[in-house]
Amino acid sequence: MKLIIGLGNPGVSYSETRHNIGHMVIDKLQLVKIPGAIIKKTGVFMNESGSFVKKLITDHKIPASALYVIHDDLDIPIGEYKIQFARGPKDHNGLKSIDENLGTDEYWHVRIGVDNRPSDNRPMGEEYVLQNFSDEEKVIIDRIIKEVCKKLETLLINTN
Repeated sequence: MKLIIGLGNPGVSYSETRHNIGHMVIDKLQLVKIPGAIIKKTGVFMNESGSFVKKLITDHKIPASALYVIHDDLDIPIGEYKIQFARGPKDHNGLKSIDENLGTDEYWHVRIGVDNRPSDNRPMGEEYVLQNFSDEEKVIIDRIIKEVCKKLETLLINTN
């Protein structure tokens, strides 16, 4: 059994922000049936993600190594992504919460790049991730969401 979690904040006001890219991927991924996979969006604020994930892992008896967390990443440019085991961004409060609650960072990180800040006038990351994508960025994000879903579908079906 695998657990795929998309990080984000609840509520309409956050639904199109960079921080909610995990929820956006889950919206598309839930349209696909992946045998042996539980696919969920967090129903809590980013900083409280750990308790949500811990409950699911405990209830379904899933090891951390079978967890895939989909999240925004400011260390990666918009339009790119990485799927890595035990490797996340330097600073992400949702992941810190998960690491603390699970007692490990040894799970899969689906790192989706959301950084498109100008080099000469970079807003702080905490502010930037709560901004909506521009219309031009949405085109890029729609493409990358499709790529990530296809990659995860292939990866998860081949590892069951």
